Amino acid sequence: MTEYEPVPDVWDRRVAGALAFLRRRLTGEYEVDEFGFDPELTDAVLHPLLRPLYRDWFRVDVRGIEQLPAKGAALVVANHSGTLALDALMLALAVHDEHPEQRHLRLLGADLVFRMPVVSELARKHGSTLACNPDAERLLRKGELVGVFPEGFKGIGKLYRDRYKLQRFGRGGFVSAALRTGAPIIPVSIVGAEETYPMLGNLKSVARLLGTPYFPVTPTFPWLGPLGLIPLPSKWYIQFGSPIPADLGADQADDPLVVFNLADQVRETIQQSLHQLLALRAEETEAEF
Repeated sequence: MTEYEPVPDVWDRRVAGALAFLRRRLTGEYEVDEFGFDPELTDAVLHPLLRPLYRDWFRVDVRGIEQLPAKGAALVVANHSGTLALDALMLALAVHDEHPEQRHLRLLGADLVFRMPVVSELARKHGSTLACNPDAERLLRKGELVGVFPEGFKGIGKLYRDRYKLQRFGRGGFVSAALRTGAPIIPVSIVGAEETYPMLGNLKSVARLLGTPYFPVTPTFPWLGPLGLIPLPSKWYIQFGSPIPADLGADQADDPLVVFNLADQVRETIQQSLHQLLALRAEETEAEF
C-alpha cells in the first residue's frame, strides 16, 4: 500500500459483513447439519454474546487445552454445577476460543432443555443435541468433540454446602458411547461455577408445580426478581486432563463392570483435579491480597 492509497475503513468492512450475514440469513443461504447445528450463527452471534461473561465477568483461566485433539473425535466429560448451566456454555466457548483449530464442542443436553421454547431452538443452533447414546455415537463417528455432564441435574441442582463434591455419574452411558466408537475420554474440571448462583435452598413444592427438577433459592433469587438471574462474578478455572483411552473394543460397552470401572476412573480424575484447582485458586487469591 502506497501513501496515496486510502486506509481501509474498519467500520465499513464490519457493516458490509453484517449486511452480508443478514442477506444470507434472509435468503436461507446457510447450512445446518442433521442435528440443527448452525456454525455461522454460533460464531457470528451466539459466541460474541457470551464472550463478555467469559472474558470479563468470570475471567476464565483455561489450562491443558492441548489435551484436545486437533481433529477427530473425543468425548469431553466435565463436572456440572451452578444452578443454571452456564458451565456448559463457558466450556464450549473455551474449546472454540482457546483451541488452535477453534473446534466446536457438541454438547449433550437433558430432555428438559429441548422442551423449552426458544431455548430448544438456540441449543440446537449452538450444536447441542439430546443426551442419548445414539446421538452421542453418531457425533463421535463423525469425528466431533462431544461434551457431556454425567451428573446431570444432580450436579447443577445441589446445594452450595455440597459444592465441588461430584454427584453420581448415572449409569455410565457416556462410557458406552466412547467404547463403541473408540473415542478417547477427556476429563475436565471446572471451578468457579458453584459461586455464580449459590443455591441455599430448594423449594420442592414450587418445582413440582412448575415441572422442573428444582426451584433454587439463592442470595439474590427470587428476592430480586429478574435481577436475581444475574450471575455473581467469580474467578473460573477450566482444566483439561490427559485423555483416558477407551479403545478396549465395542463388545466391552455391554459389560457393566468395564463401564463402571471406566466411569469411576473418570469421576475420580475429575474430583482430584477439582481439589487441585481449588487449592490453586486459594493461593492466587491470597497472593492478590
